[in-house]
Amino acid sequence: MGKLFGTDGIRGVANEYPTTPEMAVKIGRSVAYRFKEEASDPVFIIGKDTRLSGNMLEYALTSGICSAGANVLLSGVLPTPGIAFLSRTLKASAGIVVSASHNPFFDNGIKLFDKNGYKLTDEAEAEIEDLVLNNMSLQSKPGNNIGNILILHDSEKKYYDFLISSLPEGFTLNGLKIVMDCSNGATYKIAPELLSDLGADIDILFNSPNGKNINENCGSEHTESLINKVLENKADIGIAFDGDGDRLIAVDENGKIVSGDKILAISALIMKKNGELANNHVVSTVMSNLGLVLFFKEKGINHTMSQVGDRYVMQEMIKTGAVLGGEDSGHIIYSNYQTTGDGILTALKLIQFMKEESKPLSELANIITIFPQVLLNIPVSSKPDIDKIPELYDAVKHVKNILKEKGRVLVRYSGTQPVCRIMVEGESYDEIEKLSEFLGDKVKDNIK
Repeated sequence: MGKLFGTDGIRGVANEYPTTPEMAVKIGRSVAYRFKEEASDPVFIIGKDTRLSGNMLEYALTSGICSAGANVLLSGVLPTPGIAFLSRTLKASAGIVVSASHNPFFDNGIKLFDKNGYKLTDEAEAEIEDLVLNNMSLQSKPGNNIGNILILHDSEKKYYDFLISSLPEGFTLNGLKIVMDCSNGATYKIAPELLSDLGADIDILFNSPNGKNINENCGSEHTESLINKVLENKADIGIAFDGDGDRLIAVDENGKIVSGDKILAISALIMKKNGELANNHVVSTVMSNLGLVLFFKEKGINHTMSQVGDRYVMQEMIKTGAVLGGEDSGHIIYSNYQTTGDGILTALKLIQFMKEESKPLSELANIITIFPQVLLNIPVSSKPDIDKIPELYDAVKHVKNILKEKGRVLVRYSGTQPVCRIMVEGESYDEIEKLSEFLGDKVKDNIK
């Protein structure tokens, strides 16, 4: 059995190792043993997205937790950041989300939050992994020591109220035309309700989940329909969530994509002007565009990069005292409000900034120049150390020497999928396309 945890929890094809009911029982029991001693009356909150396999894994996790003598609160379908919020506000021992984020419906996964709403550290994941894979002594509790299962009927309302509380008093969206793509996922109900209640004129796409259509040609990974509808409706903004609602990709009134790096730039500049950018610091990841790096340098904003994954962004934010961080993929963290990436919160903040500045999104987004970037995903069946493959190591070094300070290259494995990711950016698209293909061929030749 291999390593369980990737960049963002445990993930795989539903009903295949490691995302089987049998493994979910073990994971639930191990999570309960890892965290239940931190509370006299341990309780674990479980939420999920809209995948067909969600119920199967939710019930298996619940069984494992109850067998360890801990209680379970079931929130039902709720965006991942909603579970982070409930974990900390309801003083749960931990929060668990059954989701595979932006992956297709046949995948599923398990994300974990601690009692403070933060994703787990590598150390905590390693402890749970050891309990699951190596510790055969976790005993089920007999008779009257078995945990109980309760339904958290107002989970959506609690999260709704939290999102409203993140906005200035009296804030409305009156007069704004918004197109929203809910990816047939966890935001399908709460996001349209919230923005409608705030007064927006909303056209809603992909909010009819059937268990199999989550992320299917929609959402933050597939914005074609959103772009077309924004242009057709002459909307002020288009917003697209992923399946579990922890990321946002926006579209301006001209149909141009506004991804995470641009949202970070917009947020940083306005928060700095408003005196809200603590320590004058922003955190992004090594996948952020070189244009963002140069933007922060030009604006005199301190900037550090973490490894890929919004939990690593959050850890670096805590270390540096930053209140803003995120990924180009759309995970944006406003830590004055949330402990993890939150797609709905990000949409609200972005629209708030548009209203405060009285500017269209296209104008706000033009403050940063994004360098051409090529991303390739090469399927692999193994993940050997890239630096220890001489031909590939030399190829990466060769590309770096060509680009020098006017570009970047990054070759890394996905933490959630069996692929090697290649990112090349520079001033000339034609050049970086050729360089990325060169590296892609080297990966194919050396990693099977």
